[in-house]
Amino acid sequence: MDVAAARIARAIGEPARASMLYALMDRRARTATELAALAGVGAATASAHLKQLLENGLVKVAASGRHRYFNLATAEVARALEALGVLAGSKFAPTTPDTLRQARTCYDHIAGWLGVALHDGFIARGWLTPAYALTAAGARGLAAQGLEASVLATRRRFAFACLDWSERRSHLAGALGAAILDQALAKRWLRRDADSRSLEITAAGRGWLDKLGVD
Repeated sequence: MDVAAARIARAIGEPARASMLYALMDRRARTATELAALAGVGAATASAHLKQLLENGLVKVAASGRHRYFNLATAEVARALEALGVLAGSKFAPTTPDTLRQARTCYDHIAGWLGVALHDGFIARGWLTPAYALTAAGARGLAAQGLEASVLATRRRFAFACLDWSERRSHLAGALGAAILDQALAKRWLRRDADSRSLEITAAGRGWLDKLGVD
């Protein structure tokens, strides 16, 4: 087990590979050419790095026509990367760009200040227990927002805390976190940035947050 963990840590720890992995945190699939540019390496070097990431189960690849598209292998990989961001410095001093710190994606859920505010708000309002079980009040509150509990009944964990690397507090992950992000994008409460993981809160989104009691 220790040998496997060390091997994965080495795979993540190389700067160019780390850049590739963090670039995939927004769930957008990218080609080797795109990842090479993001990591600042040549095509051959990028190919070697991607081979390492594939062999260690950190990314997956899908073919479409002549192109091969890479993405993070699992949500667990995304959570590990988010946690590593927290461990990156011994003394916390936020250096995250404001747009990313306010709201961004963490794989399939909302991170940053907004993700933390939603997490804390759901617990403070009694929608979730400290163990992240949905309460009766929570079921009513989600239904009022258009999210029925039955829609969230999947095999994955319903809800859990994911440590936020810019806020050093927990944001909301799991099936609930993913459903909230999907709904917010579909209703245009949030808008994705085309070139990064940041999320813009729209005018309609501010109304949504007001109803949730998020300042």
